Amino acid sequence: MNIVLGIIIILATIYLLVKQYDTRMVLIAAGFLMAGIALEPLSVLDAFAKRMTTGSLIQAICSVMGFAFVMNATKCDQHLIHLVAKGLSKVRMVLIPGATLATFAINMALPSAAGCAAAVGAIFIPLLISTGVHPAIAATAVFAGTFGSMLNPGLSHNPFIAKLADVDVMSVINTHAKADIISGVIGALCLTAVAIYLKEHKGYVPEEGELDNTIDKANPLFAIVPLVPVTILVLGASGLVPALKMGVAQAMIIGCLLGLALTRTSPTKVTLKFFEGMGSAYGSIMGIIIAAAVFVGGMQSLGLVSAFIDLLTNTPSIAKLGGTFGPFILGLICGSGDAAAFAFNEAVTPHAAQFGMEVANMGSIAALAGALGRTMSPLAGAAIVCASIAKVNPMELAKRNALGMCIAVVVTFFIM
Repeated sequence: MNIVLGIIIILATIYLLVKQYDTRMVLIAAGFLMAGIALEPLSVLDAFAKRMTTGSLIQAICSVMGFAFVMNATKCDQHLIHLVAKGLSKVRMVLIPGATLATFAINMALPSAAGCAAAVGAIFIPLLISTGVHPAIAATAVFAGTFGSMLNPGLSHNPFIAKLADVDVMSVINTHAKADIISGVIGALCLTAVAIYLKEHKGYVPEEGELDNTIDKANPLFAIVPLVPVTILVLGASGLVPALKMGVAQAMIIGCLLGLALTRTSPTKVTLKFFEGMGSAYGSIMGIIIAAAVFVGGMQSLGLVSAFIDLLTNTPSIAKLGGTFGPFILGLICGSGDAAAFAFNEAVTPHAAQFGMEVANMGSIAALAGALGRTMSPLAGAAIVCASIAKVNPMELAKRNALGMCIAVVVTFFIM
């Protein structure tokens, strides 16, 4: 009965999100309702409290938004948009797939999906909007590339699978690299097709105040500043310049200081704007992420997540299909593909030979499928970050990304 009630609540939640009721209110209410039915109301309060202090998310998201506010105050963002927009408008057909594939590549070096979305989205999303791309498509273009981390040896799934298969990490990455890259290309091309079908690839006129445009001529030196933190992060994380290896927050502070020095804006104004941006990020972006944690906590208290994982891990006859589409579906529902992928890989993947598969192959399918499901979930941290930057509902990103991710997971199944 709990499972049935949980499914009904999830469907009602999806309906309310589609109708664009306040995301935080809907998710928190649904989470409390499920926890109440399970007689475990404290479980969602614990989830709420735990997510409030998730250090990596707070550092990345809040510092990036603080940096974005500073770039707006110094007008460095306007100089970048003014400098690049005219050139980009001439290559309109590659704008959307280019943004997706660029995010995919950067996510290889910055394996946090939400952190990468924040750092890259602060640049790409306003740029795309300034060239006439609809905000929802601009946000989705960045979101669609946030599973490039599958190619990073440090991603938790890769060493986990390597240990199960008793091989080195790079052997595991080689196993799924082809499927990763093809999935990235599929996502980029499908999103472009959706944008053209919806006529959202051009012609969008930003509302007054949506994008500032108060400069007549771009200063190339000012225009470079918004790109500095991402450049530092990529060079450091990739190992090209080890001395630049640092966290997102540190890189954003360096960017702020550089902008302050070059534009000679009032230090008081820059400081106030930075912390104003941090506060705005916590209230809007982190607020939705916290609400999503409450929702998932409610699902867990009802046993929905464990029941789904048990179905995958205890039914050998559907192991191949379940290993692909199970993590995909759970990633879509929960906003994280890790739970099902890790559970499946721990319980079923060691016995891959019984299903005519190799351990590294089966483990890689589950991990990539979970990542693809998360990359079309409105509850994913990366989706919430991108939607907040573009000022749209996260559900709009999920709808536009659905075609590409669904095709990608099917192709992944047949490739691997």
